[in-house]
Amino acid sequence: MSFDSGPLDRYISAAVGDDPAMAMELRASFMASARELSDLMRRSRCDANWHVAAERLKSLAATFGIVPLIQLAEVAMDGAPGDPAVLRQINAAVDGFA
Repeated sequence: MSFDSGPLDRYISAAVGDDPAMAMELRASFMASARELSDLMRRSRCDANWHVAAERLKSLAATFGIVPLIQLAEVAMDGAPGDPAVLRQINAAVDGFA
């Protein structure tokens, strides 16, 4: 599955302009947060923890305007907690923005 990093790139460009160091820092921050939330979902031991982590991922993706990641977070929230297929898709999406 391929993901368009255009929204992330446009958001970063709008936020920091032509400052490549700041752009790299903001991208790294996004990636770290998304990976941490995905890991929280993987390690969740109850439905509530899964749902909260998915909601936070959705919020992070919305901040950057990344619709495919928003949609995956919604699938996670609507589906079975711990669904490995959804986690694989989320991880692939996040890795696609690297």
